Amino acid sequence: MVVGNLEQEVIPPQHLKERVFHFSREKLAALKAQANAESAAAAGGGSQISSLQSLISHIWRAVFRNRSNNPDPDRDRKFLLFFGFRSRLQPRVLEDYFGNALVSQSVVLKESELLVAEKGLGRVAAAVNRVVAEQTDEKLKEAMESWIENPKFLKIGELEEGLMLLGSSPRYDVYGNDFGWGKPVAVRSGAGNKFDGKVTVYPGVEAGSMDVEICLLPETAERLGRDLEFMAAVGV
Repeated sequence: MVVGNLEQEVIPPQHLKERVFHFSREKLAALKAQANAESAAAAGGGSQISSLQSLISHIWRAVFRNRSNNPDPDRDRKFLLFFGFRSRLQPRVLEDYFGNALVSQSVVLKESELLVAEKGLGRVAAAVNRVVAEQTDEKLKEAMESWIENPKFLKIGELEEGLMLLGSSPRYDVYGNDFGWGKPVAVRSGAGNKFDGKVTVYPGVEAGSMDVEICLLPETAERLGRDLEFMAAVGV
C-alpha cells in the first residue's frame, strides 16, 4: 500500500502522551546481539537482524504487554513499517527523482507471540526481519501496479485497534541541517499525525545512537516508563 497523507482525527493530541527514549550505541548493540542469539537458538540461524529491527521488536513487545488487559492468544496484532524503494528497485530510482518512493507492509504476529518470555525478543525480531527481506524488486513492483489499479490512502480514522506504526528513519541526516542557528541539539516531530501507537525514530546526537518518540494513551505511557525490561535498554 502506498501511503498518502495521514488525516489527523479520532483522538486529539492533547489526550495522548509522547515520550522520547534515548538508546545509546552500546545499548543498541546489546539488543542486536540478544535478538540474533535468541533468533538463532529458536530457529537454528537465519538472516542477520539489524539494530533497528531489534529495537522495533523491543518496543513492540513492551508496548503490547503494557497495553494488554485481556490478551487473546489467537488474535493478530500488526506493526506497520514503511520501505523506501529507491535502492531496492532494479534499475534503481534516479537520484533526481522528486517525490515519495515508499510502500508499507505490516508485520503480523499473534498476541501470544508478543507475550512469550523465552527468547521472545529473538522470535519477534525474526518476524520483522522476514518482512524486511521480502521487500524485493519483484514484490515492490507488484505493490505499485496494484496500487495504480486500486489506490489506497492511509487515514488515522481507519486504523485498526492496537496497530503500531513506525515513522521516520535513523538514516535521515536530521542533524546535518543548519538554518543559521547552529547544529540542532534535538529533533521532535510536532503534534501532527499522532495516534496511540505512533513510533517515530531519529538518529541520536551521538554517532550510532537513536532517539525514539512514542505516542501512547497516558496510562500505557506511564506503565511503559515503569517497565524494567524495557527501560533496561534505555539511556547511556
